Amino acid sequence: MAGDLVDNRGRGEAAWNWPSIHPEGRKFGLIAVAISLIFLLILDWPLVGWAMLLLSIWVFAFFRDPERVVPQDERFIVAPADGLVTLISEVEPPRELQGEDLTGMAGLPAGPVTRVSIFMSVFDVHINRAPVGGTVRRVVYIPGKFMNADLDKASDENERQHVLIERNDGQVIGMTQIAGLVARRIVPFVKAGDILAAGQRVGLIRFGSRVDVYLPRGTESRVLLGQKVIAGETILAELGQQSLIEGVRQ
Repeated sequence: MAGDLVDNRGRGEAAWNWPSIHPEGRKFGLIAVAISLIFLLILDWPLVGWAMLLLSIWVFAFFRDPERVVPQDERFIVAPADGLVTLISEVEPPRELQGEDLTGMAGLPAGPVTRVSIFMSVFDVHINRAPVGGTVRRVVYIPGKFMNADLDKASDENERQHVLIERNDGQVIGMTQIAGLVARRIVPFVKAGDILAAGQRVGLIRFGSRVDVYLPRGTESRVLLGQKVIAGETILAELGQQSLIEGVRQ
């Protein structure tokens, strides 16, 4: 059950459940089902009708919204998206996340930081989650292109939305939702001023995309390039930790 406390010593309960379908996707699934029924029952085009029915199943699956077990530790930054870690690099944070805003609230400091990029294929869960708990200080939407989200330049040229979260200790964490080659809309669930828990749902991107996380200076990634991560569960980084972690493909 959502909200139940579990731990690494066996406390709590665990059972597999069918994931719910997010309301944002139900309308698309129902439209696909209706079209398939028109082809099957009215137009008598079974080949197209069954293909559309299979497509409707995929649409429902795309918008699945499974529960996640979020580690409860103030030091952790959790993955905001399901997908593959395709880029880990030292970059300058987006200017929209830097400096003070109109209220005088400080953003990310200038200077290179570690950016971890998670690419979501059309088969991944597309509900994005907060990497840390805190208060949403900025939500900045920027229209742009729809090139392959796996490319490094997609961070600067694609349609995107920046979210800045301030933790209770004043530390700020930035994340960016980036629309991709197929994705055509970023759907936010939060606004400036909202108070979030780590792992809370913050939005989704339709249909295939990427999420960048900007780690605070002095913090390195705990995931490896090419690693598969799970939103709200995989520990992306631990604040203040700098160490080299190596992996081997096998």
